[in-house]
Amino acid sequence: MLQSGGGSAAERRLQDALGSRERAQRFYERQVLDHLNERMREFVRRQQLVFVATADREGACDNSFRGGPPGFIQVLGPRLLAYPEYRGNGVMASLANIAENPHIGLIMIDFLDDVIGLHVNGRAAIAEDADLRGRHPDVTVDPSPGRRPERWVTVEVDEAYIHCPKHIPRFARVPRARFWRPRQRVRRNGGDFFRVTTADRNRSTG
Repeated sequence: MLQSGGGSAAERRLQDALGSRERAQRFYERQVLDHLNERMREFVRRQQLVFVATADREGACDNSFRGGPPGFIQVLGPRLLAYPEYRGNGVMASLANIAENPHIGLIMIDFLDDVIGLHVNGRAAIAEDADLRGRHPDVTVDPSPGRRPERWVTVEVDEAYIHCPKHIPRFARVPRARFWRPRQRVRRNGGDFFRVTTADRNRSTG
């Protein structure tokens, strides 16, 4: 649970144990908001990827990647975001976790231009595409031909703060034709790239 001065009770206990309480307090006061300011909202609108952390009711975690064209993460207000869910492998790991436990952590990293990141922690809910568009008619349509979200995850913001550029690599845009090798792919979505076998599935790692 977040405290009025910033951070959770568990964070405070560990800060006290490790002697970082004063340094952490400066970070809370200078960098952490309970909403997205205008500069953060502008940052979100131009991101093309987000990493999504969820956990089920027992705390078992999942981290997943979502990507799309700039603007695929919708900024619906200073305290509300939404990202689309498309047809995938059918496992629904993130959505299943959200159905049991609404707490969610997002991190968006700009590897190309500003080389900076933004953390957003909050509470998630699942919305069908038509329902979200009914409540927010300005939600944009994905420009990719034939790509339409089946549903959305909305995120009510509790915390938003910077991920500093230290150790973030700078990437360069590379045309797909330079690395796309059709003969090496099994299917467009990756297929069995890691050559998972029956023996792998049955082998105990101890």
